[in-house]
Amino acid sequence: MISIKKPYVITRNKVIMDYARVYCDTPEKLLKSPLFFEIVDRFIEKMAAKGSALFALLVESLPGLKRSDLSGYAVNLFRLLASYSAEEIISMNRDFGPVLSRREELHEFVEELYNYWRRFERFLYLEAPKRYEATNSALHGVQFIKSNEDFKNLLLYVYRRVAENITGQSPRVYRQLPAGANMGMLVEQVDWSCPNAYGNLTQIPFLRLSLVNPPVILYPVTNKRKGAFEEIDGITPGMLRLDPAEWFCYPAKVGDLTAFIFFHQDFISLALSLSNLFEIADYEEVRGKRPDLMIMFGLSGEAMRSDTLFYDDKENNVLVGLIKHSEEMDYFGYFKKMTLTLHNIAMLKKGRLPIHGAMVHMKLKDGGAANIVIVGDSGAGKSETLEALRTLSEENICDLKIIFDDMGSLGIDKNGRLAGYGTEIGAFVRLDDLEAGYAYEEIDRSIFMNPDKTNARLIIPVTRYNHIVKGYAVDFLFYANNYEQIDDDHSAIEFFKTPEEALNVFRSGARLAKGTTDEKGLVHTYFANPFGAPQRRDIHEKQAEFYFDYLFKTGIRVGQIRTRLGIEGFEHLGPKAASKELFHAVRNMKKLQ
Repeated sequence: MISIKKPYVITRNKVIMDYARVYCDTPEKLLKSPLFFEIVDRFIEKMAAKGSALFALLVESLPGLKRSDLSGYAVNLFRLLASYSAEEIISMNRDFGPVLSRREELHEFVEELYNYWRRFERFLYLEAPKRYEATNSALHGVQFIKSNEDFKNLLLYVYRRVAENITGQSPRVYRQLPAGANMGMLVEQVDWSCPNAYGNLTQIPFLRLSLVNPPVILYPVTNKRKGAFEEIDGITPGMLRLDPAEWFCYPAKVGDLTAFIFFHQDFISLALSLSNLFEIADYEEVRGKRPDLMIMFGLSGEAMRSDTLFYDDKENNVLVGLIKHSEEMDYFGYFKKMTLTLHNIAMLKKGRLPIHGAMVHMKLKDGGAANIVIVGDSGAGKSETLEALRTLSEENICDLKIIFDDMGSLGIDKNGRLAGYGTEIGAFVRLDDLEAGYAYEEIDRSIFMNPDKTNARLIIPVTRYNHIVKGYAVDFLFYANNYEQIDDDHSAIEFFKTPEEALNVFRSGARLAKGTTDEKGLVHTYFANPFGAPQRRDIHEKQAEFYFDYLFKTGIRVGQIRTRLGIEGFEHLGPKAASKELFHAVRNMKKLQ
């Protein structure tokens, strides 16, 4: 039996709309729509629960009307106000006189209703006709974008028209607030090579195009990760129970892998935020294909014994991640890190060494270039040091290209060079650790998450897909040490003399926890990488020994860089000082060449 999606869903402060079924092209249709009626009804109920003066306005003006009739009355009044002035309405029907005579209060009611709507996280989707062969989808994309613009403009028009007819005045300031959808997606049913065990996933539509109206500010329930991803021996049917009508799929390009990320509609805000992190897979990479990775985010089956599980399905040659439907999982880090955990396991199978860190290609103005990898767990200062390096660019650097910002891999390219490969086109970074003002400079491309809380985050595009899959020869490999102070015995950068000395530091994975996870104090994580490395420690250890020997044999410099990000008072000074020493190390390498 094929499930049918609802025209709209209101869930967890989100409004998710199927534009084809809530379509309105006139004020009359908008004000007659079931969605508008429900928003008005929910707003009045909220005002009643608060004992608000705005609810008293209706009760006092309409003493004989039951609560159940107030919403219908308000909707009928708004329908009239969309076309007539208050005076004209009173002349036609004196029953509206009591409420229309209190114009300032009624205008405030309209303003608060408008704000109530805008406080929802609003998502719009449109399903394109199913294709049986790859065709140009540009037309559907244009129609989708126009639909979103039309919806936004209609809402603004109706709001302003109603307000003008109440007050009798036009606004002196027109604020083009994002009243329509914050984010949207064009979706499509796609025929793909689905293993029989996962057959109910074939009914779930795939995202083909996403739309973001920045700045987008989201408020997930939680703001840090907890625990680790648990591997299981098999998947039971009870784990995969889901209603396809409540699900969508984000097909992502994770490095040179393809991941089908299925998500429940309750997590749509987090899923669409992937648009700033992973390139959307092309239609040709989806149709008739089987992905390398599959993730199901939002499973409610009782058989889910833990919040985050994964399974290496060798029979179907796919790695599968399962995440439970829980408010505790309402954090973007679970989307990102589960995907990258599966990526890392896949890389180990391919003979590459997964790296939890950042890589940048730096070209100096006075000649020379270097490709730098900084390894470190969350809060170690890897991204912050590279961001500080960016501030040097105007004076000394002519090109600073990010290859990866959080997760990548090392491999031997066809020329025998040790090369770095990335996974993401974006970065998921702590707002507090960015250079002051940077987030506002990039506000027009950014997705903010819980900006008022500890571990506030920003998701922003930082590079292009062709850079992350190209493969850049590594010149420096550093471990990000965020806990040691710099003194006479320690500089920001220290180079290791042997592979064994380097491996000891990287294996230890020491870090002063910054509150980005549930860890506290000085902690140790194997290779600073809880995503795949501990789960496949035996094979990872062999790969690590091989690659570190290769690093030293080929003359690539390996060391540690003291970012001091975990030391109070050095959150900005530490990465800045480390970036300056890093710049000098690159310049000195150029002189030695």
